Amino acid sequence: MKRTEKKRKDIIDAAIDEFKEQGFLGAKTTSIAKKANVSSRTLYNHFESKEALFDAISEIMLEQNRRMEPVSYDPARDFAQQLKDALWRYVEVITEETAIGLNRMVLSELIRDLDRSRRFFTETESHDYPMTGLISGAMDAGVIRKADPVFATNQLLGLVKNFFFWPEFFLGQNPTSKNVLDDCVAMFLAHYKADV
Repeated sequence: MKRTEKKRKDIIDAAIDEFKEQGFLGAKTTSIAKKANVSSRTLYNHFESKEALFDAISEIMLEQNRRMEPVSYDPARDFAQQLKDALWRYVEVITEETAIGLNRMVLSELIRDLDRSRRFFTETESHDYPMTGLISGAMDAGVIRKADPVFATNQLLGLVKNFFFWPEFFLGQNPTSKNVLDDCVAMFLAHYKADV
């Protein structure tokens, strides 16, 4: 890693800590620079403002959520099992400790700043969830009924996040039984049952 890349990473890591500790409004760029062991001038060479730093951290959070490779439909495998496998990988990605920390930090600021929230969610609308291709492929194959695969994916992930992401996010633990995922998939499949 080049020296400038390391400094940038150190600044971002320090900003994450500062934002977690002080919130966006209370965070100070001088404190971020001190934690990163750089001068304020160096910080501003990399990020023109505290807002630019926050935007960079938000992008890192989105990139972490995109870490999971897209999943394609495999006609040789049971579709319900394919969904479960893809969803477990997704749950592992979004509930990983660093991802939860970034989500807490970013979402707390989005709750406070409606304009920032609108910009953030406009950007996330272009994000294609890894299992959208799987659901789209199953629709094309006639395994489940035709519908908007993006909307269907969001419905399924809404169920899954309710039980596996939000308890981790708010409570720091997940008391949800693993067989709840089976129920989420069963509900989804019942709703999207193929037209006969």
